[in-house]
Amino acid sequence: MDEHESTLDKPAGAALKRQRAKAALANLFVGDALSMPVHWFYNPGDILRQFPPHGIQGMQAAPASHPSSIMALHSTSRGGRGRQGAESQLNIVGDVILKGKQHLWGRPNGHYHHGMQAGENTLNAWWARWVMQSMTHHGDYDAQRWVAEYIQKMTAEPAEHPDTYAESCHRGFFANLQNGHEPTRCGAVTHDTPSMGALVSVAPLALALLATHPLSSVQQQCRAHVWLTHPDDLLMQVIDSYVALMAHLLERQEGTSCRQALIDAAAIIPGTRLQTLIDQPRGDAYVVGRTYSLACYITDSWPSVCYLAAKYHDDPRKALLINTNLGGENAHRGSVLGTVTGLVAGSVDSELYESLAEHDELDRQLNQWLDRFYA
Repeated sequence: MDEHESTLDKPAGAALKRQRAKAALANLFVGDALSMPVHWFYNPGDILRQFPPHGIQGMQAAPASHPSSIMALHSTSRGGRGRQGAESQLNIVGDVILKGKQHLWGRPNGHYHHGMQAGENTLNAWWARWVMQSMTHHGDYDAQRWVAEYIQKMTAEPAEHPDTYAESCHRGFFANLQNGHEPTRCGAVTHDTPSMGALVSVAPLALALLATHPLSSVQQQCRAHVWLTHPDDLLMQVIDSYVALMAHLLERQEGTSCRQALIDAAAIIPGTRLQTLIDQPRGDAYVVGRTYSLACYITDSWPSVCYLAAKYHDDPRKALLINTNLGGENAHRGSVLGTVTGLVAGSVDSELYESLAEHDELDRQLNQWLDRFYA
């Protein structure tokens, strides 16, 4: 083996891993906030009409109405869809979580993130932030301890986040908790349990643990974390793939290609041929919108993330703006895409990052997390 080959085999040094880890989490919050105003806009043309002439190009507030909203069809008393509860009964949305916000759920074309300002993060990004804070404080992960923190954060009054909407996983969890289930066994199974939203809070946990733990241990702990709210076997396979991808991108020698790692990660979904999709001459909307649904389901959204990362991995800003303007489940896709592209590029666009509504406090917390695990 010559000197050049031995150099390429060496893992990234401590300073480079710290840089990558910070970029991964910073871009997680950027990707979410960019997409927040057009989250679940299923017609990309509606994004152009709402934000002319080129769609979202920076942080924007949530518009007053939402052309694709089916928020009025979502149950306020459990996960999934169903009749919204009467004011005379206990409702998960309004009484247990999202206190005082149930009235915003039944309106035609109501925005999922009603009233949120430019640069604010959705609930699932706050979920990731809470995991980051917990890991900084405790230095390790304990599922029982975390679930108690999750319950406290979600039921706090006043609310510890600005959002109006909670995904099915949150509503189902608290419905089961109200029905007397043990807190670590409250994960609910609905049609959208295996969804992209499940991956958002994984990065601050996995990247903290990868600093000192072997990959298999990190995968096991991340599966346990996700199972608390998303009990689904296929999703556990994707978690393993996602964590392995993060480990590879974190450790790899600078200058080495990441494309094959992304192709391999996407292949956990049967039938995925990522290289073929990258090589085809059609545009991104053909892949993320036609080949794969814009919806949250993991069988479509995970290959979509890997596709966008494989094409635009060296430019997180471009990747995240393209993802936002494709529409659909772009906020949670954007969080995960931001994590992946941040690890690859080791950078975050300062203009976008500093435009986050909580930038100063978030950056302080992120640096505390880095000092705990990547000093």
